[in-house]
Amino acid sequence: MTKQIRQSLLVTAIVLTAVAADQALKLYVRTHFALGESYPVTSWFWISFVENDGMAFGIEWFSKLLLTLFRIVAVAVLGWYMHRLIYINKVRSSFLAMIALVTAGALGNIIDCVFYGKLFGYAGWMYGKVVDMLYFPLITNSAGECIFFRPVFNLADSCIVVAVIVLLLFFRQDLDNSMKKQE
Repeated sequence: MTKQIRQSLLVTAIVLTAVAADQALKLYVRTHFALGESYPVTSWFWISFVENDGMAFGIEWFSKLLLTLFRIVAVAVLGWYMHRLIYINKVRSSFLAMIALVTAGALGNIIDCVFYGKLFGYAGWMYGKVVDMLYFPLITNSAGECIFFRPVFNLADSCIVVAVIVLLLFFRQDLDNSMKKQE
């Protein structure tokens, strides 16, 4: 088996596994929790069902349709980029794995936006809300209110954030080289 085929299989496995895990968790929370319901797993980790209309942390800079279309284009560009990296630039598999995680995270959130509104009957195609559930109230005050790290996020968001941090910390040269070769 050639290196290109092994890398293609690796990228495919990462994307499919991450998206399947993300969607399974989102569907479980969406069908077993009431909106706003929380379940404390530990004092510093809760499962809390919220829906996000916009981007990370609920930011809304432009229309929902435009955001969904942007995400779809971004995943298409990342797919093209990974293809070029595998078959033209011949990069390290670990670098490809991080790009695949970013792609999987974006794809997981696209699925929510495109299908969940219609599937759960609250909006049309492309207008669904992203399901978030991971909550880490790391520091709370004496009343139990979270005073540090309030965001609620999902597995797809985690894939993106972790992969970007790893890319910036350990793969800067690979990223620079891959961009130079794309020109």
